[in-house]
Amino acid sequence: MGLTGDELPRLRTPIPGPASRALAARLAAVESRNITRITEDGPIFWSEARGANVADADGNVYIDLTAGFSVAATGHANPWVAAAIAAQAARLPHGLGDVHPPDVKVRLLERLAAIAPGDLSITILASAGAEAVEAALKTALLATGRPGILAFTGGYHGLTYGALACTWRPEFRDPFRSQLFPGVRFARFPDPFRWDGSGDAGAGALADVRRHLDEAETSATPVGAVLVEPVQGRGGIVVPPPGFLAGLREICDERGIVLIMDEIYCGIGRTGRWFACEHWGVTPDILLIGKALSGSLPLSAAIGTPAVMAAWPPSTGEAIHTSTFLGNPIACAAALAQLDEIEGRGLVARAAAAGERLRARLEAWVDRYEIAGDARGLGLLQGVELVEPGPGRRPAGARALRVADAALRRGVLLLTEGPHLNTLAFTPPLVITDAQLDFALDVVEEALAAECTR
Repeated sequence: MGLTGDELPRLRTPIPGPASRALAARLAAVESRNITRITEDGPIFWSEARGANVADADGNVYIDLTAGFSVAATGHANPWVAAAIAAQAARLPHGLGDVHPPDVKVRLLERLAAIAPGDLSITILASAGAEAVEAALKTALLATGRPGILAFTGGYHGLTYGALACTWRPEFRDPFRSQLFPGVRFARFPDPFRWDGSGDAGAGALADVRRHLDEAETSATPVGAVLVEPVQGRGGIVVPPPGFLAGLREICDERGIVLIMDEIYCGIGRTGRWFACEHWGVTPDILLIGKALSGSLPLSAAIGTPAVMAAWPPSTGEAIHTSTFLGNPIACAAALAQLDEIEGRGLVARAAAAGERLRARLEAWVDRYEIAGDARGLGLLQGVELVEPGPGRRPAGARALRVADAALRRGVLLLTEGPHLNTLAFTPPLVITDAQLDFALDVVEEALAAECTR
């Protein structure tokens, strides 16, 4: 089809079209039924993507407000990233991991040390974000000797067992609860819009943290790791109040606890800073990144301070934490090209500027539409939480899903997030044009206005 990446939608068929419907039928016959939701309304099947555009199997062209779960920061099929992948694949597609590593891995680790905040400089690479979470949790145990973990309500850290034990949502946890590590405690995340405690949300949440840590001291699993998202992504694009992350840093320092910040969703320029924690001037002991790190291939990283990472023993020829594809050279080359593109094209500043344009529209919706309860976020990681009319701020998940579905049928890809799926999430590629962003927001606003009349 030859997408340019800066196009407005072009729809040739009803959504989903016949090719997508045929693919859905074929997929249903060969994929576990728990993975892809297949109904009369979807899904569409992607066949091509570039910039902020996606084309489906029927030739319909969409504006993507998801960046493929926040991955395509420099745009889908970024030509420089694609060229780096092709060149590396032709030269060295695989190395010998932790025995005889590929040279490109060294360059990536040096680059991560250069861009990470504070003295974060020692890295464990992985593939999925959940693997980086588990590397960090292992590090914390080695560093403190304390197995307990404190995570937060609303948090999402992945679905492998160690990460799943720290993920809040019961629909993910409950089927496997009997096999999950029981030493995880959940403190309340300070969602200013949903805080129903007395006083300031940040202060109340920090008091809850201290309470959980105190209770854990007399248990079999005293806490050695605090795991937090600086901005919750799948939890509903929730930004904590000022002082909360700094308070966590202070508590962890007082008690000798490893502070882990999960920026797999919100990091790598998306919030208008390289890393979201920089908005508050707080540096963790371990920073987790993924998704937009390569913009294309499975790659994640746990970047720690020299002090905390020194808890790992030197390798004796058998690394006690590794994997076959750790530091895969193609993924490392993609990441280096991705970071070059973000830096060279000024996309961190672009995320901040486009984020201001986005926020103005979202806040106007809150003023105009009764069901738009709250607008929040940073840079190009923003959301609008929908609520039912009347008192109580009841989550309007069905409304949010209808808005997203209506936008899809107009050529705009939009996700809903949060425990009740009632937050419209805006996480487009950082290269989205102003014309594309304005068009997509017009489409979503029309769907929102129509929903208000139901």
